[in-house]
Amino acid sequence: MSRSCWLKLIVALILPQSAGAIGGFFSAANVPTWYQTLLKPSFTPPGWIFGPVWGMLYLMMGLAFFLVLISEQGKDKVRLAAGLFCVHLLLNTLWSILFFGLRNPLLAFIDIIVLWLMITALVFIFWRIRKLAGALMIPYWLWVSFASVLNYSIWRMN
Repeated sequence: MSRSCWLKLIVALILPQSAGAIGGFFSAANVPTWYQTLLKPSFTPPGWIFGPVWGMLYLMMGLAFFLVLISEQGKDKVRLAAGLFCVHLLLNTLWSILFFGLRNPLLAFIDIIVLWLMITALVFIFWRIRKLAGALMIPYWLWVSFASVLNYSIWRMN
């Protein structure tokens, strides 16, 4: 692999992990305190599952992003996909800030709906550029679909 390709791989893997780290910063202080006091639906997963699931999802979205960055598609398609990917990471990070940092499940729910729409678009855009890249985004889309229902339920119950 060329030096440029390695650089793209490193950037593609670090960006989502960085979003996760920022989100984790806002979550860490509030999970054992505020979050524990909330009423939650019966389908709420155990707390220990979130870290491994998000770690894997961030890895998969980073690999998907890398496949898009190195694709042979036109520069305009790749540039658009990269821009949307970065905006989506901001929305992803914002959710943790809204839900855990500001302790506002309603604002977080609004954010996660916009995030879900953005991920949906990314699945299709990535799929058109490289099928594997789109496929790697599907577990993330499924998890955020579930997280949206969970977020909505927590907001309504509290």
